Amino acid sequence: MTADAQEANLQHRERWLRHLRLERNLSRNTLDSYRRDTDRYLAWLGARSVTELNTGDIESFMASLAKGEGLAASTRARILAAVRNFHRFLTGEGVTEGDVADDVARPGQAASIPKALSIAEVTAILESCPNDDAASLIQIRDRALLEMLYSTGARVSELLGLDVDDVDPTEKLVIVRGKGAKERVVPVGDPALDALQHYLVRVRPAFNKKGSAALFLNRNGGRMGRQSAFNMVSSVSEKAGVAGVSPHSFRHSFATHLLEGGADIRVVQELLGHSNVVTTQIYTKVSPDHLREAWSESHPRSN
Repeated sequence: MTADAQEANLQHRERWLRHLRLERNLSRNTLDSYRRDTDRYLAWLGARSVTELNTGDIESFMASLAKGEGLAASTRARILAAVRNFHRFLTGEGVTEGDVADDVARPGQAASIPKALSIAEVTAILESCPNDDAASLIQIRDRALLEMLYSTGARVSELLGLDVDDVDPTEKLVIVRGKGAKERVVPVGDPALDALQHYLVRVRPAFNKKGSAALFLNRNGGRMGRQSAFNMVSSVSEKAGVAGVSPHSFRHSFATHLLEGGADIRVVQELLGHSNVVTTQIYTKVSPDHLREAWSESHPRSN
């Protein structure tokens, strides 16, 4: 992102403060406090847009207040309240698809475990989007995107930003460009590569009416958009009987399943593109299903 994103962030913030003043009739002191607290937040964001954030980013910001600035829990709680209010407004106005600050734990509270899909749920979602000979071109493309979401753990914006040349099927690697244009190399599994190859051979040539280099195209030949991806993931997941799923659910599941399988947290941090391991550490909390399984297998009176 550039200075344009910083200017847009400030404009969103001013619209929010105007809304609080005109619609909520908040006092001048409260508005001034919200402005100061979000000044700190926007300064931390720098040139990153508020539209490209996730819950982990907000958690990293809160961690910086505790470790970098040493602010008291009460001060951090007040700042989080302002950030939450701001993001709630952005979601309500349609600026962002989801409220990324809503699940961030208040200082002093245990951080909530991001919702991860079970392996069975992931499988059900993938299989509910066919890519056989009877499948439509859209279904074949969508299956490839779903497989890539789970195989790479990339943000949906990162996958949609890929060009064809960013994927190396021979080495089974993909070059992902994350926040701040930082590049990372992520392995891709065979099921995802197979689905991607099927899309590249059967679908992409039919969609590529404009000579685009983009990997994932819409039917008009343009780069597939984030809202289309969000809608697709939600629709396919509901068809599979799994509610409340977003593209980010696959990222959460990717990290959780790797750690539960014994992967080193620093490796997972690198794969996710987290600049701070604190953001990754939330996935080290044992999931309820994993706890239940371990208890059932180990406790002498579990059955």
